[in-house]
Amino acid sequence: MNVTDFRFLHTLRVRWAEADMQSVVFNANYLLYFDVASTEYFRQVSGGDRDILKAVFDRLYVVKSTIEYLQAARFDDELVIGVKTARIGRSSMTVEFGIFRGEQHLIRGENIYVYAEDGKSLPLPEDFKQRIDALEAQVL
Repeated sequence: MNVTDFRFLHTLRVRWAEADMQSVVFNANYLLYFDVASTEYFRQVSGGDRDILKAVFDRLYVVKSTIEYLQAARFDDELVIGVKTARIGRSSMTVEFGIFRGEQHLIRGENIYVYAEDGKSLPLPEDFKQRIDALEAQVL
């Protein structure tokens, strides 16, 4: 996996509080990084329209997260987080993440989201799916 595999990138710098006593990013913080980057990804998908963003976030739930640790990030590293939708189903979607320091691939991750209300899955809105397809189809 390379940074060029992603149509959406978000940059952040590791803060002191995110590193542990081993001087590396504490493992749970990678889920936070995924959340920050996916929020920005969905903001891009929505075209900055807060109503679309709220309508999606009100019903989009993470049901599974996976993290594969390849190398550690450290305090003050500038990280680039790639986000892409790998699969869109009727009511669920799989989003992949890659965290990079320069050309070094540090972390691989995946979230599975379900669109639901009151504990029951609902079809993802067609407009939202089309917006994701449009973003992912962009040529870099």
